[in-house]
Amino acid sequence: MVSRVIPVDSFDLVVFGGTGDLARRKILPGLFRRFLAGQMPEDARIIGAARAEMDDAGFRALVAEAIGEFGGPASRKADELARFLDRLHYVAIDAKGDGGWPALAQAMRPDVVRAFYFSVAPALFGDLAERLHRHGIATPESRIVVEKPFGRDLASACALNATLAEHFTEHQIYRIDHYLGKETVQNLMAVRFANILFEPLWNARHVDHVQITVAETVGVDGRGSYYDKSGAMRDMVQNHLMQLLCLIAMEPPYRFDPDAVRDEKLKVIHALEPVRPEDIVRGQYRGAGKGTKGSYTDDAENRDSRTESYVALKVNIANWRWKGTPFYLRTGKKLRARASEIAIVFKEVPHSIFGEEEGWRENVLSIRLQPNEGMTLSVMIKEPGPGGMRLTEVPLDMSFADALGEDGTDIPDAYERLIMDVIRGNQTLFMRGDEVEAAWAWTDPIIAGWETRGDKPRGYDPGSSGPEDALMLLHRDGRRWREIRE
Repeated sequence: MVSRVIPVDSFDLVVFGGTGDLARRKILPGLFRRFLAGQMPEDARIIGAARAEMDDAGFRALVAEAIGEFGGPASRKADELARFLDRLHYVAIDAKGDGGWPALAQAMRPDVVRAFYFSVAPALFGDLAERLHRHGIATPESRIVVEKPFGRDLASACALNATLAEHFTEHQIYRIDHYLGKETVQNLMAVRFANILFEPLWNARHVDHVQITVAETVGVDGRGSYYDKSGAMRDMVQNHLMQLLCLIAMEPPYRFDPDAVRDEKLKVIHALEPVRPEDIVRGQYRGAGKGTKGSYTDDAENRDSRTESYVALKVNIANWRWKGTPFYLRTGKKLRARASEIAIVFKEVPHSIFGEEEGWRENVLSIRLQPNEGMTLSVMIKEPGPGGMRLTEVPLDMSFADALGEDGTDIPDAYERLIMDVIRGNQTLFMRGDEVEAAWAWTDPIIAGWETRGDKPRGYDPGSSGPEDALMLLHRDGRRWREIRE
């Protein structure tokens, strides 16, 4: 099945930080794939803006190199790549001064969508926003895209929102979380709200618990100084895992509308109960062996660091739908496999007519976000053959690579989809300012609690599933974590 492509209106997209790592790895290769898919109008333009002195030809050479490295099979289409590069331009910009801004203003066209991607440090957001208005570049219909981190606590998040609000209205601000652009995450809403099968079971009466796992095999080497000021709680739980939890737990919105969806997500965040200290496990990966390099403290260049590279939490939601059903969240670096999964674990049948059958399992709806996007529903069936009623577990499997494209190349990357949503003016998959602030209001007391207690992260071995204490988080409830595997 080939996905249907709906072209967008003509646009000028300015990528501030256009020579940076995110632009090279994700934004520009993603735009090239949208061009190949026929979604980009012929007169659309992409303007790179950064401090480096460079002309159009230099920027096009940089983008061609980035697409060759990160563009996948699409990068081999030389003729199409040349056509794409023709629509690229570059302006050298001083984010804190006035250099380059008149040239950028002159480069912008009237009567097209104007979008500005802030692929820069949050400290520059205010400077860019102010200069876009001072030089008459931003219009009332312009859109800005801002990357995380959206602050490091509630106070800084409120300050950042206030800074952006001085120059742009909320409907112009697109706070991007690439997890929400994943095909499987959006299909989670489709499975829930477009099928009568699941929604009647989507509550504490039928769901035993929910597990959300985001595991990485890489450490923090290369970005240790940044990560050591952040940690897994700020870097992953407060945004990515929180958004996944909201989509699982929210009530059906009255329609698929940006504010209707985000209103329901906000209600979930407000309903989160405070997390008890005994329901938190923090970890820090060690070296491969005694006295060897490669530990978190080596990578962070801070021998006394108490920053967590792993965190697991038991979270409860105080509302009618989910009261009594715990949500277990975990994320970490240098774990056994790279895998992101949401597992909805249903309760056992109230009475088994088959007795204490060996091998009995609960039904589980597994939603895989990476590396192989798809959904699996495990069900119990009779094992084939004679010899009585022997039960076995089998998966009803839907791999998006199989269902939507022979090799998965028809599935757009999250950044591709989200950038096209910006051009369309669709904010459904972007965070609203009050969502961000509510998430920090819940997160801040958790972080303050372990800092006040002086808790130290538990050590764990690279290639493991995390600290042993994390296993007990579920074992004491009579449950167990699902295996981390690709």
